Amino acid sequence: MKKKLVSVLISAAMSVTLLAGCGSVNAPEGSAVTDGAAEEGTGSAEEAGEEAESTEAEPEAVTTVGPEDGTKMQMWSFVEAHNTFYASMLEKWNEQNPDRQIQITFTTYPYSDMHQKLIMSLQTGSGAPDLCDVEMGQVPNVYEGVDQWLYPLDESMTPYAGDMLQSRLDAYKGEDGKQYGAPFHVGATVMYWNMAELEKYGITQEDVDNVVTWDDYTALGKKYVEAVGQDGKYFTSVDTGGTDWLWLAMAEYGDDWTGGFDGKANVELESVKKMLNMQQSWLNDKIAEVSPDGHVDLEAGYQNILDHNIVSFPKALWYMSRFKNYMPDEKGNWYITKCPVFEAGQNCSVGIGGTGTVVTQQSSDPKLAADFLCFAKMSPEGEKLIWEDLGFDVCNTSLWEDEAFAHDDSNYYNTFFRNYPYDVLNSIKDQIGTIMTVKISPTINEQMCTTTLNEVLENGANVDDALSEAQQAIELDE
Repeated sequence: MKKKLVSVLISAAMSVTLLAGCGSVNAPEGSAVTDGAAEEGTGSAEEAGEEAESTEAEPEAVTTVGPEDGTKMQMWSFVEAHNTFYASMLEKWNEQNPDRQIQITFTTYPYSDMHQKLIMSLQTGSGAPDLCDVEMGQVPNVYEGVDQWLYPLDESMTPYAGDMLQSRLDAYKGEDGKQYGAPFHVGATVMYWNMAELEKYGITQEDVDNVVTWDDYTALGKKYVEAVGQDGKYFTSVDTGGTDWLWLAMAEYGDDWTGGFDGKANVELESVKKMLNMQQSWLNDKIAEVSPDGHVDLEAGYQNILDHNIVSFPKALWYMSRFKNYMPDEKGNWYITKCPVFEAGQNCSVGIGGTGTVVTQQSSDPKLAADFLCFAKMSPEGEKLIWEDLGFDVCNTSLWEDEAFAHDDSNYYNTFFRNYPYDVLNSIKDQIGTIMTVKISPTINEQMCTTTLNEVLENGANVDDALSEAQQAIELDE
């Protein structure tokens, strides 16, 4: 048992290290990537396991909500704002369910501590909470035991399933096809445009709306860069520390380099090659720069946007919160559209990132916990609070066309941008692809973010050769 436990803990640590290396590909919303960075050590695996078993993770916050005579439960998260949300929904649940009262102690741990503590408790069969947040990058580790460790949500989500976006639900299914995670958001990738800056150089909203393909995007980028005529000013930036652009390319062609649950990993996809070759041409033509610190979701990336060194980029809708938290003075400058595609008619988006909350089989009442969880994260009432308090693009599609919800001008994000985010989301409802997160995902992302993207985008390596080398490296771990 101990050797197996050590193996799981090492796998978790590798995923956490990957999180820091790959930035926002799997970054937890609302928390700094560095909060989850694993410390590199020189001790043996046996010593690492012993230390993990003997060291108790210290919570950052603990709050108990609910009546003393309610069914007592524990819930863990790595983002305090998430637990604040759940606490609010628990109060609503108890008001509406007088015969099914719940008292929950909400504990917030540092990112890496929480996931390692969860995996250990699942592996050993004791000490797990009733409910727990699981960040997307950790799904393969936490889903290792599937229904031996986790309680399926399929029955509890029945009242809401018809309105939930299926492609986002699929990202949190187990290998057995059952639903084990409840998502916070769609994470739909869209294009952000600094219209205030573009308009200075004669580029209008109509010009932006007319961008359908990546060829159109490239042409507009050349027009902008020529009009600016200034070193250090680019149309966009490309990432060496994240794979968002490549996920988007795969979604447009219906590809998935993981192979899903049953296939083999393959990074030598034409969709990936097309995107990397196009990005190399942008770099050569000075349309794009390599993102400072590797991607736009770190401090250097925010500053680069504030300095107007780039004026467009694709990112998930949860990136709206970055504007609120780090770039509030940009209010009124930015416009959101669907992403360009390689060929007209392709899917134009992909769901990225996310937190899938689970119920463990160790719960004192897993059915009650699952019913509460699905009420909190899937009901219209819960989804409205997710949008208002967390700024996430909700998965309950019944709200997307609800005028009072989608066009509520008291909502921060509805007034920050030049258009309503849900108008864009509704227009791409059936065009949001899914890239699965499975056992091989950490290996792929580590290879791409630490080696391949740097070789291609920083050093100008041949795309086919670099991907061939990446494929060989990945196959060693399959």
